[in-house]
Order: sequence, then structure tokens, then C-alpha cells
Amino acid sequence: YNFRGNAYANQGNYQQAIDDYNKAIGINPKLAEAYNSRGLVYNLQSNYQRAIHDYNKAIEINPKYAEAYNFRGNAYANQGNYQQAIYDYNKAIEINPKLAEAYGNRGNAYRNQGNYQQAIYDYSKAIEINPKYADVYTFRGNAYRNQGNYQQAIYDYNKAIEINPQDAYAYSFRGNAYTDIGNHYQAIQDYTEAIRLNSKNYITYFMRGLVYVKLRVYKIAITDFNKAIEINPQYANAYNFRGLAYQALGNTKQAYSDFAKAEKLGYKK
Repeated sequence: YNFRGNAYANQGNYQQAIDDYNKAIGINPKLAEAYNSRGLVYNLQSNYQRAIHDYNKAIEINPKYAEAYNFRGNAYANQGNYQQAIYDYNKAIEINPKLAEAYGNRGNAYRNQGNYQQAIYDYSKAIEINPKYADVYTFRGNAYRNQGNYQQAIYDYNKAIEINPQDAYAYSFRGNAYTDIGNHYQAIQDYTEAIRLNSKNYITYFMRGLVYVKLRVYKIAITDFNKAIEINPQYANAYNFRGLAYQALGNTKQAYSDFAKAEKLGYKK
């Protein structure tokens, strides 16, 4: 039941997965892996409190279960409780010093706290353990970008893409770094590739639209802002900058309509 639950979870069939984990636990209430796996599914469903409850149970059964500490840390991080998350990542690393994911996740928690240097240390440690860990290169690139070290950030995004050429986020984040240094045409290329790989990410359309605004190609910028709004009609930033593009084209009526919509959605200048 536990393994079949894992298969359902991998297919995105979360309710069927939970049903199987429930059956596994009913047969063997001491099966820590089933609690851990069910916690993972609850976490994917953004049901963080139930996920934490399951991780607690897995750890109670097996206090040396490093992965359960790591995943519980993720649930706490998703709740914004970074200090508790770091505690759990520390425990996971104490139990298994070779668990690269725990270093990567702890790095994310430190980065979210604004502790970029400590984040970079953890990302570097994760890469040392697993040099093919593409996501961590992207994470470290983000931390370098936060520090204003754009060339090092681009180097890391390059590495992430080299390892995983299908990583839309790495292209998108590299586009951000190119935008930061004023390399607008390279940024557009990266955003375009990111959109080809993942056409549902409204932020990438928005970011490409911003570059077109900087280049004064307002009509194409409006097309990108339209797409961002189509995907996420509650995205205030897209309305505001579409308004600026309409204003630049002399369409003041549409511009003020967009400014009003952005303000209604909570946009603050």
C-alpha cells in the first residue's frame, strides 16, 4: 500500500495516495515511512499542519529519520517559521551529514531570513556533496544576486542549465540577472526560453514585459502584461505597468483604468 501510494503521489493523484497510506498505517501503525510519505502529500496540498503532524509521528517512531526532519523543516518553512525549519534541518544534518537536500533547504531558510552568506555556505556544501544538484545552483545564484554579485549569479544559473536544460526557473532567474546588468536582449532570450518550457508562469511574462518597457517597445510589453493578467487576474503589478505602457502610447483612458485596478488590488508605488 505504501509503495502504491508513492506511485499515485508521483502521478499527482494525491487523494488516492493518501487512501493507500491510510491503509498501510492501518495494517502497520509503526510504519514510519507511511507517515512520512503521507506528510509529503499533505505538504504538496499546502496542508502544512497535517503534514507536520505526520512527520512528528514518523520521528516519534524513528528518531533517527533524517528525511522526516528535513521534510518537517520544509513544512515549517512553508508556514514562514524559518527558525523552526532551521532547527529541523540541523537535526537532519546531525543524523546524516551527507544529506545534500537538508543543506539546500537550510540555505533557503537562511536566504529567506536575509542571511545570504550563510545561505551560500549551505548551498556550496550541498553542491560539494552532490555536484549535479541543479536546483541548488539556482538557489545559490539567487543568493549571489541578492548580494549584487550578478556575474557569480549568472555563472550559477549557467551551471543549473547545463545540468538541467529543461529548468525554466533557471532561465527566468538568469533573465533577471541579465536585466539587472542592463543586458536586455539576453534577458528577453532567457525569459522567452523560460516561457517555452513553462507557459503558466505569469511572473516570467511580467518580467519580459518590463524589459520591453525599458526598450520602449510598448505594444509588445502590453501583450506580455495581458498574458500575465490572463494567468493571474489578481496580479496588481501587471495592471500598473500595463497602465504605464498605455500611458506611453497616449491611451490615457486605458492607462487610468489599469492604474485604478492595480490600486484596488493593493498596488503601492
